[in-house]
Amino acid sequence: MRRLRVDDEVIVLAGKDRGRTGSVVRFVGNDRVVVGNVNMVRKHLRATQPGARQGIFSQEAALHISNVAILNPNTNKPDKVGFREEDGAKIRFFRSTGERIDLA
Repeated sequence: MRRLRVDDEVIVLAGKDRGRTGSVVRFVGNDRVVVGNVNMVRKHLRATQPGARQGIFSQEAALHISNVAILNPNTNKPDKVGFREEDGAKIRFFRSTGERIDLA
């Protein structure tokens, strides 16, 4: 089970976008994550076929998973994720407060 999941609210800990928050859009491999509207890069595309899209576009680039941390909404600070068993199910919780992350 991963410590982060898609749609988790995270904060960037290192890099040019340090301090910015966003939600996890997708995972790239085992150790990289794409966060919405964070780490934007400019991509140059040349049309390879008639009618294909071309120009300069902005898109999110992947960040290493060690450079992001889950955002605790109660304290509004980055937090660590722990795991424990409750009612026979493995759940995630915030290490600082002990509250469950997934209340669904």
